[in-house]
Amino acid sequence: MRRIVCLVLAGLALGTTAVAGQIEGVVFPDQVTVGTANLTLNGMGVRVKKIAFIGIKVYAAALYLPAKQTDPAKILAADEPKQLVMHFLYKEVSKDKLLEAWKEGFENNARPSLAALQGSMATFDGYWSDMKRDDVAVLTYIPGEGTKVEIKGQAMGVIPGAEFASALFSIWLGPKPPNEALKNGLLGR
Repeated sequence: MRRIVCLVLAGLALGTTAVAGQIEGVVFPDQVTVGTANLTLNGMGVRVKKIAFIGIKVYAAALYLPAKQTDPAKILAADEPKQLVMHFLYKEVSKDKLLEAWKEGFENNARPSLAALQGSMATFDGYWSDMKRDDVAVLTYIPGEGTKVEIKGQAMGVIPGAEFASALFSIWLGPKPPNEALKNGLLGR
């Protein structure tokens, strides 16, 4: 009887504890609020850049959505709030390397939209600076407003349009993500 009481109490304690996601020592909250919407942690992953035989951990990322979803096509097509948080792990990533990565990501995953999005992509590129270990970037899409970009705690601006948001989030969720493990992690797989 005593064992059952202990198990029930342990279960109640665990059930009331808010468990945050953690990866590579970075803790991401279970929920974030965007405007009036509460978004749930969908998944987390690590961007690993392969150089020769070495895998460099560039950043830990978390994806937040209104409800958990594992289908990337549905996430990209949904005109609903979403947020991607990147917590940089590497000692320093230069702005040039970041712009190169964004260009590659757009080309690999949003090629049909590239011509129409050149201005938006140039604006996005203009927001970035060198990122050092523990710097954070937050990309938040709000329907009817656009994609808010926050870097190192500073609001950089808003890029209008659902088409840009879909192209941007396709960098991580499209057919050719930076690495499959990152995509699978963000999808909660």
